Amino acid sequence: MFINGEWTDASTSAHFDVINPATGEVIGSMPDGNGTDAEAAIAAADAAFADWSATTAFKRADMLMDAWRIMNDRAAELAELMVTEQGKPLKAARFEVGYAADFIRWFAEEGRRLSGEWLPSGRPDQRFLSVRQPVGVVAAVTPWNYPISMLTRKMAPALAAGCTMVLKPAEATPLCAKATFDVFTEAGIPPGVINMVTAADPRPIGEVFTSDPRVRKLTFTGSTAVGRTLAAAAGGSLQRVSVELGGHAPFIVFPDADPENAAKGAAALKFLNAGQACISPNRLYVHRDAADAFINMLTKRVSGLVTGNGMDDGVGLGPLVNNAAVEKVSAQVEDARAKGAGVPIGGQRLTENGLDHGFFYAPTVLTDVTPEMTVYREETFGPVAPVVVYDDVDQVIELANDTHYGLAAYVYTDSMKTAIKAFEALRFGIIGINDVNPTSASVPFGGMKDSGLGREGGHEGLDEYLETKVAGISLR
Repeated sequence: MFINGEWTDASTSAHFDVINPATGEVIGSMPDGNGTDAEAAIAAADAAFADWSATTAFKRADMLMDAWRIMNDRAAELAELMVTEQGKPLKAARFEVGYAADFIRWFAEEGRRLSGEWLPSGRPDQRFLSVRQPVGVVAAVTPWNYPISMLTRKMAPALAAGCTMVLKPAEATPLCAKATFDVFTEAGIPPGVINMVTAADPRPIGEVFTSDPRVRKLTFTGSTAVGRTLAAAAGGSLQRVSVELGGHAPFIVFPDADPENAAKGAAALKFLNAGQACISPNRLYVHRDAADAFINMLTKRVSGLVTGNGMDDGVGLGPLVNNAAVEKVSAQVEDARAKGAGVPIGGQRLTENGLDHGFFYAPTVLTDVTPEMTVYREETFGPVAPVVVYDDVDQVIELANDTHYGLAAYVYTDSMKTAIKAFEALRFGIIGINDVNPTSASVPFGGMKDSGLGREGGHEGLDEYLETKVAGISLR
């Protein structure tokens, strides 16, 4: 773990193994921390806050720019570590490291532009000054599916704002977190400003994060169930909370769209990171007149995917995170199959050609999917593309909105009118219009309803770590 500028063991000296999901092999171990370790990390962050928050925004930005340069210099080794620990193909890992670095650069630049404003008064002898200041110690909990970029998306704005931080990375990917901390420390971030507690069981850490009065903000990315628990507990301490949670994205192909082009986009997005992305499309709505062309092209694209170890040439689909994830995907597919869904491709765990030691599931297309199937209602987080055929264009938006999630949605159409009306009517925080990559460090990322609170990235991403303070100044 990393506490007050030093790599240290857990207070109990316990460790847990880190597993390569493609091979099942142990690739390392990390300290198995507990609540006592979390308290020590919070104490270090609290002690460092006064000096760090008083450091000029320009100096903080300079350190972040150094971190950006170091991360870019180490992109190759960081990507290879990510493949080994998380499983995604090397090309995708390289892309993620670049995306992670983008957040550092963006918030370094945003941090230089922190400003306040003079506000008018009804009294001629009075002035108001409004400024924004760092909220304080931040507790962050990050996921395993994007084990570097989800760190920088929280760390960079927190540091740029002048906050100090304690991180609990996902238990499946702590080595990537350690490598990321190395980048920041070598960029000159002072002791105590960033701290990390690793643990096989995150619950004791979360309990401390949400109850310690020194923690003034909690930021979490992960499942809706855990996010609800943490946000509810944080309410007891009146902590600021931002949570980026699950999704169940609709992918709507309108009748005027090219169904084959839409299918190519759906295939590229759905099987990214083996479907383990919160913005992954989970319900592909295709008009009946275009269904055959869409399904044929989607199946063709999926048939060309090579599943395997992400370090191997040509692999486009890596493993799932663990055996429980494979079992969840399998259960949803079998439920759909039993209720009448077609499975033109995939539909089984992969164990041949050396894949039996890892957590692999075949890229799968489901057809004739109906609302009675579990896959229609619940997030899959795996390589399964459920196709839903619709007839009524006027009702497809209603079908898409029929979920308690509200993170991402996708629309394919050649009509600007249809695109704008769909954008306005869909109750989701991120809409891709003929675009399967509607994200960037420079734009806000987040959802509605059970998909979370707050935004990361863009101008809003910095605001999440700032408090507003107002001074009333008498001129008498």
